[in-house]
Amino acid sequence: YKVTGSEKGTINLKSGFLTFDKGNLTGGEFVMDMNTITSTDLTGTYKNKLEGHLKSDDFFGVANYPTAKLVIKKVTATGKNAYEVTGNLTIKGKTNTITFAISIYGNKATANLKIDRTLYNVRYGSTRFFDGLKDKAIYDEFDLIADLEF
Repeated sequence: YKVTGSEKGTINLKSGFLTFDKGNLTGGEFVMDMNTITSTDLTGTYKNKLEGHLKSDDFFGVANYPTAKLVIKKVTATGKNAYEVTGNLTIKGKTNTITFAISIYGNKATANLKIDRTLYNVRYGSTRFFDGLKDKAIYDEFDLIADLEF
């Protein structure tokens, strides 16, 4: 998110799985193809410019880090079809623990993650590292909503 607005887009999975025991989520692993970062709310030159910038070393450095990975380490049921998941998220070669909610209904799942990009050396436009950005600042946290079908 920019201080003056937000952007929306998608990232494709390269691979992934969830594991279950007696119908309950127990684990999983996902690999995201960072080369597939796509803006869904812009068109033309603006879309191409944003996608190129997000793939550059200012952000996700996809030439050197073509994938990101999430490995689920702990799952706690919080209600019917609802879980709190803790896992290791790796972006740009940096791994940090992240906890998030996931809901599973039949063959579909939705997870909501809040990611602090600065933990993964994505510092462009961060007021933690750069002074005087004003309306050019970009929030350190971004939301990732994963809609899965399996």
